[in-house]
Amino acid sequence: MKYDFAVIGAGPAGYVAAKKAAGAGLKTLLVEKKKLGGVCLNEGCVPSKTLLQAAKTYHHAKHGSVFGVNVEGLSFDFPKAHSHKNGVMDKMRDGIAGLMKKYKVDVVEGEAVLQPNRKIVVNGEEHEADNILICTGSSPAVPPIPGINQEHVVDSTGILNRESLPKRLIVVGGGVIGCEFACMYASVDVPVTVLEAMPEICPNLDSEISATLRKELEKKGVEFKLESKVEEIGKSTVTYNDGSNSQEIEGDLVLVATGRRPNVSGLGFEEIGLEFSPRGIKSDDRGATNLPGVWVAGDVTGQAWLAHAASRMGEVVVNNITGRTDRMRFDAMPAVVYTSPEVAVVGLTKEEAEERGIKTRSGRIPMAINARYIAENPDESGLCKVVLEKDTNRLLGVHMVGGACSEMIFGATAMLETELREEEIEEIVFPHPTTSEIIKDVFMAVR
Repeated sequence: MKYDFAVIGAGPAGYVAAKKAAGAGLKTLLVEKKKLGGVCLNEGCVPSKTLLQAAKTYHHAKHGSVFGVNVEGLSFDFPKAHSHKNGVMDKMRDGIAGLMKKYKVDVVEGEAVLQPNRKIVVNGEEHEADNILICTGSSPAVPPIPGINQEHVVDSTGILNRESLPKRLIVVGGGVIGCEFACMYASVDVPVTVLEAMPEICPNLDSEISATLRKELEKKGVEFKLESKVEEIGKSTVTYNDGSNSQEIEGDLVLVATGRRPNVSGLGFEEIGLEFSPRGIKSDDRGATNLPGVWVAGDVTGQAWLAHAASRMGEVVVNNITGRTDRMRFDAMPAVVYTSPEVAVVGLTKEEAEERGIKTRSGRIPMAINARYIAENPDESGLCKVVLEKDTNRLLGVHMVGGACSEMIFGATAMLETELREEEIEEIVFPHPTTSEIIKDVFMAVR
């Protein structure tokens, strides 16, 4: 069948692009080999955040005495939390299916293989399209660690399918995924140890933000072994080198969270001459590849690795196809770590800006100066940092840890997108009392 627009992969990039294209009047095909929603909905963002909320609720109840809340007979029903997680996923998948039906997108289940001249074969049937969008996502990376293929060793997908709590969890990798699961399990009283090869967790974040997050997670009982390289995974132990000696730690469940890799194999990329590598498909800031009419979005590009970034990439592609010039602006892409406390960042750190030759001014304040924050988070430490261009006072970056950071980082993102200066931000009225006032107040530390 002939289409105006065909999409391979129904994750946050694919279904958003399909809906947008169909809404613009393009006859659209969406191909998905598993389930609508992709990794984010079925194996990542949505189920993990649902479980994190369950763990946070339990933790707040356990430590509610400061608010005058005392709970007798408190327990955590993990199977029930697991069931709630599955219910959320089912509702979201039904919602996406409903959207595709509303916009008259043809949805085909099966594995797609690309052919020359923008043709796609799915389940033995050939389809043709004027434009094809590849958004096949990513999968957990599998490092070459002896013993990694044992039953009690899981990746970020496998751990979400477990319906019982371990006696002790060992996490290999102290990045975003590793820290989120460490926080979730520690919050429900499971002993957790995180083994991280780098000198600090979440190394892509501002260093002070990373250090603050680590200290807060340690309060919850997470043990961190930094600069520790895993050598072997045994039946009930993990052997690691701390830089001087080999050490052993016991655990009945091991989560390997050492990053992800783009899904680029078995799709016919070589046969059609598409430029790609194990790091992803090569593209420009419009999502265009080296082949006319072939576009790419999401994790398979090897950039951003965020669901909302994938959705935005899909929108950019459709805009360019339908005549609206658009491009990705990764410097204004927010990112969140959904631990407790949360981390939310957007833009450049001071170090990143200065590496680009930009002269900066920066400041920081503790979250504890904010009334709403200390009312709701009495035992938590947090901070907000801001980076400005020295000569123009233009906002370059905002970095926060604590409280409801994920729900207010969009405001800082809008400020970056519109290139606001300090004096313009000063004129914005923030409601009081809200934690978001910290974004306005932090500029006092810059002056």
